[in-house]
Amino acid sequence: MVHKQMLADLQALGVMPGNCLLVHSSYKSLGKGVEDPAQVIETLRFALGEEGTLMMPTLSYESVPALPDERRVFDVRATPSDVGAISECFRKMPGVVRSLHPTHSVAAVGKRAREMVAHHEKDTTPVGENSPLRKLRDAKGFILMLGCGLEPNTSMHGVEELAGVPYVLRHAFDYACTDAQGVPHTLNIRRHHFRNAHGGKVIQRYDRLKYILPSYVLAGGKVLEAVSYIIAARLMWDIAEKVMGDDPLFFVDDSATVSNA
Repeated sequence: MVHKQMLADLQALGVMPGNCLLVHSSYKSLGKGVEDPAQVIETLRFALGEEGTLMMPTLSYESVPALPDERRVFDVRATPSDVGAISECFRKMPGVVRSLHPTHSVAAVGKRAREMVAHHEKDTTPVGENSPLRKLRDAKGFILMLGCGLEPNTSMHGVEELAGVPYVLRHAFDYACTDAQGVPHTLNIRRHHFRNAHGGKVIQRYDRLKYILPSYVLAGGKVLEAVSYIIAARLMWDIAEKVMGDDPLFFVDDSATVSNA
């Protein structure tokens, strides 16, 4: 059943029929008035209408390890999402399709779903040119941060890859992957690194988007009890890439500096 207040809040925030919409989410942030994650998904789909496309990250960087002595296996049909209850519920729903990528897959349903998830396995990085996140940018779609703040904005990794910032990628690993038809693939993918030139960890600070994006690119509001944001993907990529070109470390803090502050 569609949640009427949630629908009204989504519409007030700027979710419109026909959009391609990528949703990052925190289920708990919505409060106690929601039946279950499926109701959230149903309400989002209703807001987008028959012409819209709903997308969610189904990242598996924790479920699929990258240590030398561990078996790196990903099955698009069975490997769970590591990014929350709504995402995990979504990937298991009938009609939802998922991109073939061992760490940064995306699931989708709706008019452009198959187009958005196709060919991700051709990339050698997490958010390359065939990533659904890059396709969302090219489709002039939107990103909804539903109660989870701005920090877990996976699209920013794609901007980092384009900008060539020094901390984002490390060497590649082989992964045994299985597609939706049960066909095996061996994919050689570079992992994200997030370390500086000296090997120290850096902390992602994508919340700094609120300082550089104008209100017509990033808007905030409440969806039920969840503080949420909607972002125009194309403009976010363009502006953030320019900022990284001027300052490659704008969106990270050095962990040692932070811990000693």
